[in-house]
Order: sequence, then C-alpha cells, then structure tokens
Amino acid sequence: MQIFTPEELEDDILSELMEEINELYEASEQTLIELELRPEDNELQRSLFRSVHTIKGDLGLVNFSPMVPLLQHVEDLLDFLRKGQIHYTSTMSDLVLLTMDQVKGFVQSVMNDGRASYDEHLHEQLVQAISRISPQNHADHERLLTEAVQLLNPELGNTALGDVDGLQQSVSGPPETVANTGILKTVSGDKRDDMVFFRNLMQTIEHRSNYWAGRGDRIAKLALYINHEAGSPIDDDQLSVACYVHDFGMAFMPLTLLNKNEPYTQAEFNLMRSHVYKSSRLLEHLEHWNHARKIVMQHHERVDGNGYPLGLKEEDICDGAKLLGILDTFDAMTHSRAHNQDKQMSKKQAVIALNRAADGQFSAKWIRHFNRVMTRLLTQGA
Repeated sequence: MQIFTPEELEDDILSELMEEINELYEASEQTLIELELRPEDNELQRSLFRSVHTIKGDLGLVNFSPMVPLLQHVEDLLDFLRKGQIHYTSTMSDLVLLTMDQVKGFVQSVMNDGRASYDEHLHEQLVQAISRISPQNHADHERLLTEAVQLLNPELGNTALGDVDGLQQSVSGPPETVANTGILKTVSGDKRDDMVFFRNLMQTIEHRSNYWAGRGDRIAKLALYINHEAGSPIDDDQLSVACYVHDFGMAFMPLTLLNKNEPYTQAEFNLMRSHVYKSSRLLEHLEHWNHARKIVMQHHERVDGNGYPLGLKEEDICDGAKLLGILDTFDAMTHSRAHNQDKQMSKKQAVIALNRAADGQFSAKWIRHFNRVMTRLLTQGA
C-alpha cells in the first residue's frame, strides 16, 4: 500500500469537495438506474460522463493525483459509450459505482487523517483492464468489464444479481406520483393535504440528522412501486403516510445517539427502539390513518418473532409493515449512516445482501416482490 499526503488544504475546501462528490455519486446512481431502463438514451450517457469528468477535474485541481488515472480511464470508457461506439451493460454500472466508492473513501481518509492509503498495483491493474475495452472488441466487453469489477470487489464480480432467486420476473412500471414524492397524483382533498403535511414534517425532521436527507421520499416512492407490482394489497395512501412518519420518533433522540458510530449499549438500544411508539403516537388521534399507524408500530417486527416492540410473528404482522421493514433496511444499506459511513453498498449489492439475510427476518413473499421491482430498476431494459 502507498500513502498519499496532500498539500495543505483548508478544511472548507475538502468539505466542499466531499459534498460535491457525494452529490455526483447520488446523481450517477440515479442515472445508472435510468440507463438500465433506457440503455440507449444518449442524454443519460452524457450525464454520466459529465459526472465522472467533473469528479476527475475536481481531484486534479487539489492535486489528488493517485485517483486521476483511474477516473481518466473510466471517463474514456464512458466517452465511447456517449459516442455510440460501445453499448451499456449492468456490469458497466458496477464499475462506475465501485470506482466512485474508491474515490469517496480516498477523499474521506484525507479529511479524517490528513492522508490516504491506496493500492498502486491494484490501480495499475484496473487501468490496464479498462484500457483493453475498445470499440473494436465488442464480443469481449462483458468479460473485460467483469474482470475489472472483480479487481474492485471479487464477491460482486462473482455474484450476478440475476442469480438471486426470483429476480428475473417481469414487472410493470411505477405508479404515477406527484413530482418526486411518494404521494399518488390521484389523491385529493383533505387526504392529500394530510399527506403533504406529513411529508413536509418529515423533511424538517430529516435535517435533525446528517444522514436522513431524502429518506422519506425514497422509501415512499419505492414502496408504492412494489405495492403496485404485488397487485396493491396494501392501501397506497396508508402505506405512503407510514413511510413518511415511521421514523418520526427518531427526531426526539439525543444527537449524540443519532450520530454515534460505536455499538449501542443495551440502554441506548432500548431507547432507540422506543421510536416506534413515539412515531405511532403522531397518528393516534387521526382515525382515518389507523392502518398507517399499525404499519409504523410493526415495521421493526420480524417474521421469526425476534423483532420489536411486541415480538410478533409473520402471520400477525401486516403486509405494509413487512414491506416497510425491507425498504427501511435497504435504504440504510445504500446510504451513509453514522455506523456505516465507509460501508454503504450499491443498490445491487444491497439487494444481494438482503436476499442472503432474508430467512427469518423478512417476509419471503415481499422479498420476491422487492426482487422483481429491483430487477427492473437494475438489470432489465425497458
């Protein structure tokens, strides 16, 4: 391993750099999901190229030289893509996101420790692997991309998302919602006013922690999509409200606890578990949201009976809570939290991990519905 020690930089420059990288990473993830649905969309291809180009330029400006050659070769690959000289594949998305993970970890280490370690030999291997992909060898692209991905993450390279049971079934598109919210366009009147209020309330609460931004919308939109794929056995409006308010009680926990990155003591864990009661009380006098309240109360129950607060087993847990429990975990896996700042997963990695952990924790029926929707978002063309 080599050690990189940068020139002295002001803290605000590093913070701004990390903030932009995080924003571009989030934007790239969304672009890659859309590319799975529209792999020939040239505007999406150009957007992905611009994100990598911007990150490379930012690192060059602060002389973070070890990351630049790797980003340059990924940029060259995406240049072939945007010019129509090669075709997009899901393995390409793995390569882009894993490369960005390397960059994020590198910059974060510099911010935390004033230096960063990196594997120069690995980077040389990656550069060589990526440089072998050209418009002249289309038949070899998937193999070469897989080799590059395996260098960055051998486990992901060896485990295709399509190998997870049930992932290759087709699904319909997502339901139409209001702008980028989890509120259906068909909702109107007092019910819609309530839902907008709960969403606005959650957006305010999201500022309480460094790790919650956008969480309510992400979970609510995905929940509606999966519910529709399953034939809408859960009332959409009740599900949407539950997604927005399920962590309301977290806002009343001490910040030291919310941002703690060491394991909780038993007393701290018990306090954190009480958030389901605090969240459900928000709805206790609103009878028309009774089912949403039930979903909130049960979303940390497990099908094997080892969840909380009541230790319910599968037959006693409502469908909305079974689905919300999966999506709550999925969002935590794929977004930075106090306890996993350097360990957040790509969406594909998280789907694989959830399937491996599903037995006893999650409903097998709802994992199958989750898998089918994520297959469409991550691996299938439109």
